[in-house]
Amino acid sequence: MAVGWRRLMATATVGGVLFTVGCATVAEQPQDWRPQDRIQPQSAPEPRNPDGGGGGGGGGTPRTPPPSDVPPPQGCTDYHPAVLATCLNQVSAVAALPGDGRDPTALVGERTTGRILRVKKETGAEVFAVAPVDASTGGGLTGLALSPTYSEDQLVFAYITTPTDNRLVRIAPGDTPKPVLTGIPRGPSGNRGALALDHRGALLLATGDAGNPALAKDPGSLAGKVLRIDVNGRPAPDNPDPANAVVASGLVSPGGVCASVDGSRMWVTDQGPDRDLLYQLQLGRPLAAPAWSWPDRPGVAGCASTPDAVWVVTSRVAGIQALPVAEDGSFSGKPVVTMQDEDGFGLLGGLDLVNEQVAVGGTVNKGAGGTPVSSDDRAVIIVITQSAGPGGPD
Repeated sequence: MAVGWRRLMATATVGGVLFTVGCATVAEQPQDWRPQDRIQPQSAPEPRNPDGGGGGGGGGTPRTPPPSDVPPPQGCTDYHPAVLATCLNQVSAVAALPGDGRDPTALVGERTTGRILRVKKETGAEVFAVAPVDASTGGGLTGLALSPTYSEDQLVFAYITTPTDNRLVRIAPGDTPKPVLTGIPRGPSGNRGALALDHRGALLLATGDAGNPALAKDPGSLAGKVLRIDVNGRPAPDNPDPANAVVASGLVSPGGVCASVDGSRMWVTDQGPDRDLLYQLQLGRPLAAPAWSWPDRPGVAGCASTPDAVWVVTSRVAGIQALPVAEDGSFSGKPVVTMQDEDGFGLLGGLDLVNEQVAVGGTVNKGAGGTPVSSDDRAVIIVITQSAGPGGPD
C-alpha cells in the first residue's frame, strides 16, 4: 500500500507524540534552568501529495505509525515518504531552497566527495556542483548556505577543506567553485566548519581550531572563530567592528551554526575536547558559558532555531534533540530526544529550515559508527512544528 504525504506528517514530525526526555546527560547547566514545559504537537502546513492520496485539510494530533507501515529499503529504493534522495555519501551540510514547505527542495553537500546535489521528492538527486576537497583530516565539505540575496544572484556558498587550507567558496549556477575566503588554518584535526544565513543580510561561518587551541584564542587567526561576512568574504558592514569579520572566538570543531528566521537568535554547536556544547551567539562578545553541554558527547552537528526551541541533530548518537526556549530566551527544559529508534534515520549531519515548520536534514550513517541501510546516506524531510504549552515534566 502506498504511503502518502499525509502519512509523512505523522512519520517525520519531531514530537509526533508527546515529547519524552531522552538520553542526554546533563551537567554544569545554566543556573536559570527551569523545569521543562510540555511541548505539544501541532499540524503542519498540508504538503502536496504526489501519490494522489488523501490531501485533506490538516488538523488533529499526528501519530507515529508502526514501522511495518513503511517497507524496508531495497537497494537505493526507499519507501519512506520523508526521504528526498538516497545512496548519497555522508550528508554533512544542507541548504534548503526557498519554498512554503509543501514540496521541499534543498542542496545537500557530501563531506568526503565535495559533491553538492539538488534534491527533491520524485526527482531524487541531481549534481549541482563539485568542490575539490580533502577529507582526510575530518574536514571536507562541511558547510553550505545560500547567498543572503539568493533570489537575485542565485549564488551558493560552501566551506571546504583543501590539501593546504580551509576556505569558503562561491558557486554560481553552471559554474565551478570560486574562492572567496582562503587561508583559514588547516591542521591534523579541527577542520570542520559550519555555514548559515543570519537572516540579517550576512553569512555566518564557524571554523574549527585546526587542532591548535591557541589559534582559537588568537585574534590574528581565523581558526576557532565565528565570522560574519558578506558575499565577497569581507566583514559585514554592520558588524560590531566593521573592519573585523570575527564576531566570536573559542571554538574547537563546530558542527552547526544557525539563526532564527527573524534573526533575533543565533546559535553554534561545538564538539569540544571533553563534551559537546551549544552556545548562543552575541555578536562582538566572547563566547560565554555554553547554553547547554553534553558530557556524553552525542556528536552535535547541524542546528535550527524556531521561536519555541533549538533543534540539534547528532552524528554519533541517532536522533534529534530539541531544547525548549522560554519567552525570555532561557531554556525551559532539558533536551528531548526523538527519532532515535526505528522512527528516525540514524545518525544525522546537516540540518536547515525551509520555514519554521519544515526542515531538511541529511544522514551520515556511512561515517564511523553508523549502521547504514541499503539506501543510505539519505536526504530527508523533518516536520518540526511544535508549541510550548503549560505544564511541567511528566
